Amino acid sequence: MNKAYKISDIAFKISSFAIQAISYEAACFPSPGLVSPVSDGAHKDMEYFMFLDSTVSLIKPLILCCEAGLTNDEPKKVFESIRQIGIIGENEMFKATGGINTHKGMLFLMGIACAAVSKAIYDNKDFKEVRQIIMDMTEGMTQRELEAKKSFPDEKLSHGEKLFKQHGISGIRGEVEKGLPIIFDFAIDFYNKTKELYINDRLIHTLIGIMQFCEDTTILHRHSIEVLKEVQAKAKFITALGGMKTDFGVDAVYEMDKEFKRRNISPGGSADLLGLTVFLSLAESYFAEKGTE
Repeated sequence: MNKAYKISDIAFKISSFAIQAISYEAACFPSPGLVSPVSDGAHKDMEYFMFLDSTVSLIKPLILCCEAGLTNDEPKKVFESIRQIGIIGENEMFKATGGINTHKGMLFLMGIACAAVSKAIYDNKDFKEVRQIIMDMTEGMTQRELEAKKSFPDEKLSHGEKLFKQHGISGIRGEVEKGLPIIFDFAIDFYNKTKELYINDRLIHTLIGIMQFCEDTTILHRHSIEVLKEVQAKAKFITALGGMKTDFGVDAVYEMDKEFKRRNISPGGSADLLGLTVFLSLAESYFAEKGTE
C-alpha cells in the first residue's frame, strides 16, 4: 500500500543540502583510507558506486527528518520522531548495500542536523541557535544509552558501547550531546576560509583538519587508542604544513593515503563529520540568504 506524505518546500530544500554534502564526502580524493571515485581506501567490502546507491537510499528518510523538525513540538519530541525514521532509513541503506554499513553513523548525525535546522527555521531562529537545538534534542543520551550499559558483559554491547566501557569515549552520541564542538567551534569556519581552493581540495583540507581532533570510533574499532593518537598527530603535522594549500601538505596527504591503505586505517568518523560540516555550511548560507529577502 502506497503512503501519501505532505512535504514542505523547506524540507525538500534542506534535505537537498544533506544529500549534496554526503555526496561530496564520498567524491573527494585523496581521502586517506576512505572510499572515493578512484580508490576503495582501506575497505575490502565497499566501493564508490555502493556509496552512491547508499546515498540515494537516504533521500526519503532525510526529507522526513527535515519535515519532522517543522513543528511546535519540543526538541526532545522531535528527536523521538526522527529516531523512528532513522531505523527505517537504516533498513533502506542495508537493502541498497547488501547489508554493508556505509552510512549508519552519517544517517544518525545528518538526521539530527536536518531536524535541528528545520526546527530553527520553523521557530524563526538564527542559524547560531541550531547548535542549542541539537543539544536540547539529545540531552541525556549518553547517560541513557552508554552509562546505563557499562555493567553489561561485552558480548551484549555494540561497538560504540564497548568503546565507552573500555576508554570512556562516547563517540557520536557524546558529540551531538555536546553540540558538535568540532564542527561548530572549528570545522565550519575552517571549511569556509578555504573558498579559494578547488572544492575537492577544500574537502580534503577540512577532512585532515577534523582528523586532528576527532575521537574516531572507526579507527578505535579497527585498531587501538594508540593508533588513533598517531592519526591525530599526523593530521596536525599535515595541517601545520599547510594541508592542501601547499605542495608539502599535498604530498603528505598522498603519503598518508598510501599508508592508511597499507595499514587498513579508515577515519570513518572524521568522514561523517566532514559531510556534516558541508551540510551545516550550506545551511548557514541558506539562513543568511533568507535573512536578506
